[in-house]
Amino acid sequence: MITADKLKLKLNILTGDIFGGINAAIIALPQALAFGVATGFGASAGVWGAIILCFIAGILGTKVPMISGITGPSAIVIASIMHALNKDINSVLMIMILAGIFQLLLSLTKLIDIVKYVPYPVISGFMNGVGTIIIIMQLNPLLGLKPFSNTIESLEHILTSLHPMNIQAALLGFLTLIIVFGIPKRLNKYLPSQILALIICTIISIKMGLNIPKISEVSISIPSIHLPSSNLHDVITYFHYAITLAIILSSETLLTGLVCNSLTKTQLSPRTLIASQGIGNVICALTGSLPGAAATMRTVAAIKTGATTKIAAIVCPIVLLLLLFKFSGFVAEIPLCVLAGILIKIGYDIIDIKLLKVLKLAPKEDKYVLAVVFLLTVFYNLIVAVGAGITLAALLYAKKVADNAKLIHKEVYDKDIIKLEKEVERDYKLKIRVVHIDGQFFFGSATQLISQFDELLGTRYLILNCDFEEKLDISALFAFEDIVLRLKSQHIKLILVLQNTEIFNQLKEYKMIEEIGEDNIFYSEIKAIEYAKKSFTKNARKKYKNK
Repeated sequence: MITADKLKLKLNILTGDIFGGINAAIIALPQALAFGVATGFGASAGVWGAIILCFIAGILGTKVPMISGITGPSAIVIASIMHALNKDINSVLMIMILAGIFQLLLSLTKLIDIVKYVPYPVISGFMNGVGTIIIIMQLNPLLGLKPFSNTIESLEHILTSLHPMNIQAALLGFLTLIIVFGIPKRLNKYLPSQILALIICTIISIKMGLNIPKISEVSISIPSIHLPSSNLHDVITYFHYAITLAIILSSETLLTGLVCNSLTKTQLSPRTLIASQGIGNVICALTGSLPGAAATMRTVAAIKTGATTKIAAIVCPIVLLLLLFKFSGFVAEIPLCVLAGILIKIGYDIIDIKLLKVLKLAPKEDKYVLAVVFLLTVFYNLIVAVGAGITLAALLYAKKVADNAKLIHKEVYDKDIIKLEKEVERDYKLKIRVVHIDGQFFFGSATQLISQFDELLGTRYLILNCDFEEKLDISALFAFEDIVLRLKSQHIKLILVLQNTEIFNQLKEYKMIEEIGEDNIFYSEIKAIEYAKKSFTKNARKKYKNK
């Protein structure tokens, strides 16, 4: 029997999912239209891809609200393939089908776990590169000029052809930029700036009868299944394109999954996630729609609006479908310069501002990797950039380990301290616990360590003994921040034991010492344990007196 409280809870969950799905759809519409145009497939392919993929991945995927559709990295890869194949739509559709099939095969293996070991500078360099590409490629359509499908041509054309630019389009494009960048964050939460810019600027264009390039045509008919013609020679020839697209789609989905894990405090099945995306992407390609991935921005928007289940991922495409059928005439009037302005904002949001703030703290090896991946992504090839970045990071790390390798005699860890740790954990019934981070704390171990800090429920004081002596790299620095915030959210007081002042200074410059509290930093484990025992006893007495 369902009680009133349970019924109220279920209604609250359903309401959150509905509003989360609506909010995600409002964000997805302008992005799907803009990415569809940017790839060369057209606005309809972008919207229908978002509808089909989000619906199928929502039904077949994980229980949490993962909102899927065409995204920045996948749009750039598809646009690059279109350019390389001289806009051979039939071949590109075949590549997209193969990419979806590869995702399905990937979900049956353990290869998807490799994404955990991709260094942060590689991910950041790639995302910064994609954001930069989107911005550069939209500068021409922002000014009413002919768009180009690669960064070098776009830059060359915009520097030599400013005189024939469409003044009306340029002014409307700059108005779009003012709206998408100028809306305060607190208002943007309730009314996304991208949809606001789309509505306002399109109405201005219609009312003033501006002579500027527009979408012009949007198909509202339900796309039919069509298998593109192909042969074994084409499959072999374009195999590497399909692999590239599958890796990009899967990587972005898994990264969105990690963000979703952090927000919902759940553990998603990466295999289910990739399998559902693969099936959805195959159907998208068969219908001539654009494939995509789990979109971080839309997923976060849905969760923060109140969505908690996959119902939000089903509501989102239904809302998109209603908008498409109801406002197809309005959508056809959307100026391309407005979509360009929206994409420039998306490109800016993709750029990793968080990394730029701590770049000066990073080891020079991280900076080398970041620069190589960024430059290769923008000016050469996306998949080569990622491969080169991972290889360079591995080689630099191997060199670092080799340079530090010495034949030395080291005393066995103090047995009395080990005994003291066990006594404290036993006597205080694990309310005080000592944890060691042994070995190298770098990009390969950071992700694994973070997940282990979810197992400390019930602990009141955690003494974290950082046995590493070298400075933290970027991945470790962000992982350390995540550990501190997780412990804080669990109301666990962190007491830190460091080996040297170098790491202390690094954490202080990154403002982490403010989060932990300088009084909670020690260079001796015994002193840290004594401090924890005194603090615990003092708080226990205070609670007893209050009772």
